[in-house]
Amino acid sequence: MKPVKSRDDEYTMFGPDGPGTGSALERRQFLKLAGGGLIVFFAVGDGLALQEGARGGGYPDDPNAYLKVGPDGRVTCFTGKIEMGQGIITSLAMMLAEELDVPLEAVDMVMGDTALCPYDAGTFGSRSTKYFGPPMRQAAAEARGVLVRLAAARLGAAEEELATKDGTVYIAKRPSKKVTYAELVGGKKIEVRLEKKPPIKPYSKHAVSGKPTLRTDARAKVTGEAKFSGDIRLPGLLYASILRPPAHGAKLKSADTAAAEKIPGARVVRDGDLVAVLHERPDVAAEALTLIEAEFEPSASKLDNTTIFAHLRNAAPRAEVVVEAGNLDEGAKLAVKTVERSYFAHYVAHAPSEPHTAVVQIEGDRATVWASTQSPFRAQGEIAQTLGIPAANVRVITPFVGCGFGGKNQGGQIVEAARLAKLAGKPVQVAWTRREEFFNDTFRPAAVYNIRSGLDAENRIVFWEYKNYHAGSRSSQPVYDIPHKRVLSFGGGFGGGGAGAVPAHPFGTGAWRGPGSNTNIFATESHIDIMAETAGLSPLEFRLKNLADARMKKVVGAAADKFGRTFAKAPTGRGYGIAITDYLGTYVATMAEVEVDKEKGAVRVVRVVCAQDTGEVINPEGARMQIEGCITMGLGYCLTEEIRFKDGRVLDENFDTYEIPRFSWLPKIEVVLVDNPDMAPQGCGEPAVTVMGAVIANAIYDAIGVRMDTLPMTPARIKSERKTD
Repeated sequence: MKPVKSRDDEYTMFGPDGPGTGSALERRQFLKLAGGGLIVFFAVGDGLALQEGARGGGYPDDPNAYLKVGPDGRVTCFTGKIEMGQGIITSLAMMLAEELDVPLEAVDMVMGDTALCPYDAGTFGSRSTKYFGPPMRQAAAEARGVLVRLAAARLGAAEEELATKDGTVYIAKRPSKKVTYAELVGGKKIEVRLEKKPPIKPYSKHAVSGKPTLRTDARAKVTGEAKFSGDIRLPGLLYASILRPPAHGAKLKSADTAAAEKIPGARVVRDGDLVAVLHERPDVAAEALTLIEAEFEPSASKLDNTTIFAHLRNAAPRAEVVVEAGNLDEGAKLAVKTVERSYFAHYVAHAPSEPHTAVVQIEGDRATVWASTQSPFRAQGEIAQTLGIPAANVRVITPFVGCGFGGKNQGGQIVEAARLAKLAGKPVQVAWTRREEFFNDTFRPAAVYNIRSGLDAENRIVFWEYKNYHAGSRSSQPVYDIPHKRVLSFGGGFGGGGAGAVPAHPFGTGAWRGPGSNTNIFATESHIDIMAETAGLSPLEFRLKNLADARMKKVVGAAADKFGRTFAKAPTGRGYGIAITDYLGTYVATMAEVEVDKEKGAVRVVRVVCAQDTGEVINPEGARMQIEGCITMGLGYCLTEEIRFKDGRVLDENFDTYEIPRFSWLPKIEVVLVDNPDMAPQGCGEPAVTVMGAVIANAIYDAIGVRMDTLPMTPARIKSERKTD
């Protein structure tokens, strides 16, 4: 499977053109766009329109939205999901190949093209395999059923006498009597109806899915063949450099563009507060921008890293009850020991390898967009609103995306490119510089956590009172067996504090890989370790004592077996840590070993073991890669990553001051995939990153007896806490 050149567009996508439900296509238009191949229509109720169910009502119940079998026997898979490094270009293709009985290398992927693919809210939350996979599997099973029906007529055999393999239908007792999918299609458009949906294959019959498989996009990426939004080149393309304020909240007062306009070929355009220089060369546009003399009103924000947490408490909206059971007062009466503690997390940047980039071409009342985005259909709507044209007239094409981590759900660069392309009358590329990337980012929100809990005489948790401010509710629910509990969430982390409240954040915030979970789990699992010490038990023994979920116990046991170290009441000086979670149905147990330089406060993570039960595993190799990537990325928000800001200014503008993990930091990483094939596939892209803050904090405490309550756990903070203790 490899990217191929589209027949009607000068860009590279993941497969040939094909049908879909992304835009409002008439049946005639749809068939024209689809070209030759097997077109399958299924009877559902009084007939299913091609577009029905595409938006707002779940995934469409129509195989045409998901796949096409071409006259050459190749299969095109259509998905609104996008590939940004997580590997679904391989795993989704594996699911389709398995169900349709074709070789994996015969599958081409078309991803995130709003004109061809079924509507999808976006690629985030470890939802691609979990939510898109099942309807795609069902569509493939139905298509296979249609091919068998066609083959029955061709081969003169009953359907139940036939079998499928490698894109071929054959008589089971006479394998030489066969016909290929390509021969059945014959380049014609065939409409067939099935009365009922055939079942999907049982796990025991899988020959492709479940087998370790290398990334199908690997060669394209290491050779440079893979195309990203910044690689798009169109006739007359202009590059934009945009005037930015010095701080969030600063308003433009005036802009003298005379000097910039004297640069040969430079064109200065202005649309309200949007001021930009356009040029056929990006370096000249950037140079001309520096000649604009601009004056801004100062930002009204007076917040910085030292005052933010008090502000967040004051700006909190009314609480949302996430979970409540029993009675806290009754639980407190049962407690013989009470633990109360607060935890804090600073803002963190997404810092993707590929900055936000978009190219917009407007022709008449239609627009074509190539965008680095996790949400192409959301971008389609934003462009339509910006340009004042119907959404059906906007086609968003998503080439490969160089990381997102939740930060590319927003499409600021796409809207900017659309506005500028409209003003210029030519295609425009907007590619944020690294400085713009940091300034315009929607950071992981800073947050505050207050926890009060109690133990009875048997060292069981009898009550749990949890309040988080601006982290959101995800993973704030305790995984332990607690009779009396209440979890409150004050603000979702992505905006202001509600009607009439003080704005919560001095700049944009949003989802960051495992949104809310990575900091909620830092607080909860750090607190569980403190309770274990209070109980006089090892962190492993205490967790197992307070867990009722057999599945979680199995995962914890698998991690402990692999870790192969004996835990004792902390601190032991050995530097061992544990953290566990249920991340939207994926169970994770992680154990780590660290070394801490007491004088310098520097932490070296020596080893990390991660056991994960993600239900049925589609691609074990891909799952391991995802978990290893999560652990690597998690080291950053644990130890170094923090956005520094003051008076609306973002003080970190590049990687010289904002330090992300380096290869030299990497510990020995050991992954245990806990076998659970009877459960439908769960998410794998985010769970393992969410426990890293807690497991490292707990390991640091075990190493030197210093409890870190703030992320990131920098050397300066560790040294400061040592002095305090």
